[in-house]
Amino acid sequence: MGITVNRKNIFFKPKMDRVLARRFNLGPDRIKTIVGRVLGLSEEDKSALLSQILRNYARRHRSLLNVLERNFKLVVPVLKNLGINNEELSNVDRMLIGSYFTMEYSIEAAAYFNPSIVLSPDQSQIQETERRVLLSFRAVGEGHLSSIVFRSAVIDKNLDIRMDEVGVLLEKPKHIKNYRYKKVDFFEKLVQLHQPEDEIYRLIDEKFTETFIYDELVLFVKQLKTENELSHDSQVLMQQILWLASSHYEISYSLDTSVSERVIFPISDTEKNGIEDARFVRFISDKGAVTNYATYTAYDGRSILPKLLSTKDFVTFKMQPINGKIVGKGGALFPRKIKGKYAMLCREGGENSYIAFSDTLTNWQQEIELLVEPEYPWEFIQVGNCGSPLETPKGWLVITHSVGPMREYSIGALLLDLEDPRKVIGKLKKPLLFASEEERNGYVPNVLYSCGQIIHNNHLILPYAYSDQESTYATICLDELLSTLLEDS
Repeated sequence: MGITVNRKNIFFKPKMDRVLARRFNLGPDRIKTIVGRVLGLSEEDKSALLSQILRNYARRHRSLLNVLERNFKLVVPVLKNLGINNEELSNVDRMLIGSYFTMEYSIEAAAYFNPSIVLSPDQSQIQETERRVLLSFRAVGEGHLSSIVFRSAVIDKNLDIRMDEVGVLLEKPKHIKNYRYKKVDFFEKLVQLHQPEDEIYRLIDEKFTETFIYDELVLFVKQLKTENELSHDSQVLMQQILWLASSHYEISYSLDTSVSERVIFPISDTEKNGIEDARFVRFISDKGAVTNYATYTAYDGRSILPKLLSTKDFVTFKMQPINGKIVGKGGALFPRKIKGKYAMLCREGGENSYIAFSDTLTNWQQEIELLVEPEYPWEFIQVGNCGSPLETPKGWLVITHSVGPMREYSIGALLLDLEDPRKVIGKLKKPLLFASEEERNGYVPNVLYSCGQIIHNNHLILPYAYSDQESTYATICLDELLSTLLEDS
C-alpha cells in the first residue's frame, strides 16, 4: 500500500513588524557622554523629542513608557558615579535617557522554522469536529538569536488550519529567579560539567545548605571567593556554578496578552545564544492531569544544555536543566509513563537514535539504549526524531529526520511496540517527505524538519519547516501510514 502525502497550501510565515524592545548595551563612558548630551537639551527640545519617540514607537510596543523606565533604571548606577541624583531628574529626562538605551529587535527577521503542535488548553467556541491547537516555532532574528514563539489556530474536519489573528505587541515575561534548588541534584549536574578538586568540593559542600534559592547561591559563591584563595580552576568552577544556577527559572505573562504575543526569549546565561528546537508534548499523568512539556536545547555560544520547559496554561512557564545521560540534542518525551517510568527519545554521538527511561523528568541516570542507526542511503549521515511519539492502536508512531548525500534532510517514520518501545516493529524504507523544488532554497538549503505532530480525524498533521526559513504542513492518512510501516518491517 502506498502513502499519500498531502502538502497543504497554507504557510506559516514570519512577520517583520513583530519587534521586541530590548536593552541597547553601551559602555560606561558612552553612557556618560550620551546622558550629558540629553541633559544639555533645552526643556522645549526634550519635550518635542519625547513626543516624537512616543508618536513613532508607542503603537509598536505594549506600555512603551514602562520599557523606557526599565532601561533608564539600568543606567542609574552610572548616573550615581557621575554625581547625578536620578530622583532629581524630571519624568521627561528619565524617559529620554531610557530611549537611548533601548533598541527594537525583530524576532523573526532571519528565519521562522522547526514547528511543533499540541492541543490548546482552551477548546471553547469551536465546532465538534474542530480542535483548537497551539503551534510553536523557532524564531531567529539578528545575530542568529533563537527564541520560541506561538500561534493559535483551529483545525477543521477537512484538516485545514485557520490561524488566529497574530498579535504584534510582543510581551516580555516577568523573570522569576526564586527557584529552590536541592543541593544533591545541583551538585550531580555540576560534577557532570566540571570535576572539581577535592578541597574546593569540600568547601562548597560545607557552605551550601541542603536547599537554597538563587540569591542565597550568589551569596555562597561570593563568600567562598572572599574567604579562600581559589585556584584558576576553582574560579572557573565558581562561574560554572552561577551559569548552571541561572538555567533554572520561571517566567509568566500578563493574562491580557494573546499567546502569539508571548515570546520566550533567552534569559539565562546557559541560553544567551539561543533557545533551539522546542519539542512540545501534551503529557497525561497516571491520574489524568495534563501538563505541556517541551524539551529544548540551550546554547551559550560554546556549550549546549538540554532543558525541560513545563506549562499548564501557556501563561506561566518553568525551565530547568535535564541531568544525566541525555546530553545531546533532540530529546523527545513520550506523552505518558510506560510501566511506571518516563520515557524519552534522544540522539547521542551525532548520528544514532536512542531511548531512555527515568523515574523523574529531570534526572536520567540509566544507560540509554540504541534504538535505530543509519540503514538506508538517505540516512547514512544521521537519523533522529522529529518530536514526541504519538500513541496509536498499532504502536508508538515516531516521525524521524534523516540526513543523506549533499546534506539533504528528509522526513521518515518508525513504529515502536506499545508495551516495550525499545522494540522497533516498523520502519519506512523510503522517506515520507523530502524537499520539493520550491522548498529546497533558503537559509539552509535542502532541509525539512519538524519538532512535533498531532493526530486529527484519523490523519497525521505534520507541520514542518523547509530550508530553515519558513514553515507549512502536510497531512497523511493514519491507516495508510501504519499499514505501510508494518508491511515494510
